[in-house]
Amino acid sequence: MAEDFAPTLAAAHARIAAVQPAAYARTRNAIDGAVTGLSPYITHGFVTLAEVLAGVAARHALDVQHKFVFELGWRAYFRHVWQHRGEGIFQSLHAGPLPDAAYSRSLPDDIRHGCTGVPVIDTAVRSLYATGMLHNHARMWLASYVVHLRKVHWRVGADWLYGHLLDGDLASNHLSWQWVAGTGSCKPYLFNAENVARYAPPAWHSAGSVIDTTYAQLEEWARDPAFRAQGSATTPAVTEPPLLAHPPGDAGLSAPDAARVKHRDVWLVHPWNLGKLPADLPPDVCVIGLVLTDFHRAWPWSERRWRFVSTRMAELAECCWVGDAQAIATALHSARSVWSVAEPHLSPWLSQLATCVPEAPLFPTIDRRCDAFAQWWKRAAPGLDIGAAQEAKQ
Repeated sequence: MAEDFAPTLAAAHARIAAVQPAAYARTRNAIDGAVTGLSPYITHGFVTLAEVLAGVAARHALDVQHKFVFELGWRAYFRHVWQHRGEGIFQSLHAGPLPDAAYSRSLPDDIRHGCTGVPVIDTAVRSLYATGMLHNHARMWLASYVVHLRKVHWRVGADWLYGHLLDGDLASNHLSWQWVAGTGSCKPYLFNAENVARYAPPAWHSAGSVIDTTYAQLEEWARDPAFRAQGSATTPAVTEPPLLAHPPGDAGLSAPDAARVKHRDVWLVHPWNLGKLPADLPPDVCVIGLVLTDFHRAWPWSERRWRFVSTRMAELAECCWVGDAQAIATALHSARSVWSVAEPHLSPWLSQLATCVPEAPLFPTIDRRCDAFAQWWKRAAPGLDIGAAQEAKQ
């Protein structure tokens, strides 16, 4: 596990305390810019968006239109789209530069093994495998290259990237790929070697490669179904870490045990609610860590992510279970009550296992579906009270 992302509340709160909003707004697009590194902790519920905003606002003057607040809004907006679109986010929201059929449904080996010969792409893949993280700008570059130059369908790339990310969130990841692909935005996102040189260190620079061209040329290629860039294999291949549909055997999870919860109140901790336990839980509550194999058969994770989650889960729970929804339901049948926090990643199963309470939102709920961030922001931003967020934290 990368030492920079220790699976502790202390690490999450230290990152909140270290946020410099002015520097973030000024340098966040740079690979070595003042990014927060909070996304794994937000994704896995160590801290909520409201807690992040309150913690930063307690140290720095912020208004609703600050770039830092704006970026928190993007995460909330992607959840808004997921809420309204459901499984639709895994299909093209509208037509892109080319019909879906024009794109390959397999990821070329040279991309998968970081040996395309395009330094920005190969460095991004190696960074992803080495750390489980990737700067947002690098994610956009990688997605743009995969979709528009190699003509690989965005869904293929999105599924691959999600599996290796420590902070993988299905809404943020897949809708971001759609934004780059042009199926979730008004035009494809394109980049060239000059853009890389502006925002990345020298190791990423890609002069003389396929991206060392004009935006007009890139636009033409993106809309040409016959054009497919080829990898040059000038970079040594890197091994892709395996993705696991089940946590490692030494991660401390066991099969469901009905005797453990018989006639007891149960609070389920799942991989997306790893923050502090609610203060009003009964004193004799049984806290159970929950990993549903129904989800992970479709969405396997890297070992690094499994250990990040299971380490924190073990701190919170009396014991941690792994199994399918049917086995978990059978074990929980004898419990007096079962509660948990609602989570869209687990929505097909969790509501059948427990009474789910919603996570307190940072932004007001917008009932009308918004198909563009600007449309959503116009409705959501006026309802955000930064002062109230600070008071709630206190």
